[in-house]
Amino acid sequence: MTRDLMMSRRNVLASGLALGVSAFAPAVRASAPIKVAGIHASPVENAWNSVLHKALQDAAAEGVIEYVFSEGVSGTDYPRAMREYAEQGAKLIIGEAYAVEKQAREVAVDYPETAFVLGSSGKESGDNFGVFGTWNHDGAYLAGMLAGKMTKSNVVGSVGAMPIPEVNMLINAFAAGVKAVNPDAKHLVTFIGTFFDPPKAREAGLAQIDAGADILFGERIGTADAAKERNIKSVGSLIDYTPRYPDTVFANALWGFRPILSAAIADVAAGKPVGKDYTAFGLLKEGGSDVAYVKGVAPAEAETAMEAKRAEIKSGAFEVPRITDEPK
Repeated sequence: MTRDLMMSRRNVLASGLALGVSAFAPAVRASAPIKVAGIHASPVENAWNSVLHKALQDAAAEGVIEYVFSEGVSGTDYPRAMREYAEQGAKLIIGEAYAVEKQAREVAVDYPETAFVLGSSGKESGDNFGVFGTWNHDGAYLAGMLAGKMTKSNVVGSVGAMPIPEVNMLINAFAAGVKAVNPDAKHLVTFIGTFFDPPKAREAGLAQIDAGADILFGERIGTADAAKERNIKSVGSLIDYTPRYPDTVFANALWGFRPILSAAIADVAAGKPVGKDYTAFGLLKEGGSDVAYVKGVAPAEAETAMEAKRAEIKSGAFEVPRITDEPK
């Protein structure tokens, strides 16, 4: 289903994650908006897609781009959607190549005048196929530091989509943060096998709680529902879930897409190749990601230690481990 730009029904991205908008917006504004198409494999309500969608909507509202999009596009239809938008004159196509890595690059070869910048586990290709990763592992590590000092059962759990590198890195970073302050803590991991199935994520979370977890890291939507149901705490990912679960979600590993989008738009506007990796624009030290937490939930000394580590990450003195192996 393709729609023209509409006002967002939900404010899904924390205001603090305007992340780099003021720095980039003047540089990318052109005399005429660039036509940009978003192809979302999941509904735009899905956390990851909602972050992209919000950034694209904001850019359109500022007059930087003209935005059209499709959502719920299956893997089998994805290459066709890419071709259709290219033929309709989109100058930049934003989306995800995770399920169609080979096919997406083949489409890009056929449309050299169109810029493609997609979330991907692979590398950039040619001049017109750029990639980005969802690297909010900095925030996940910091949230893990809080969780490691909060757990009473010494068991925490993570519910993820599937063991692809980006998801693995995020869950491993959360676990590393926990272990940094609580080496004896046990970490349970469950993959639900899909990017969007809140009931399945909830069931996975309930199973981890039954196995002793008293804090859950929800890489997938639905995990916090299990935590709320059993009256335990949870950590959110990508967006700020605390307003939705005020008594449950005490911390969030936030990620903002706007710095990545702005960099890609600037390249397209300047006629520069987009065949590069834009991932770094999403790092904490670049203003693309962060941790948001409710002060006073974790012990004061845990918050102090976490903030000190956050400062080290921002300065470059500490780098969160990027472990892409499947968590054990």
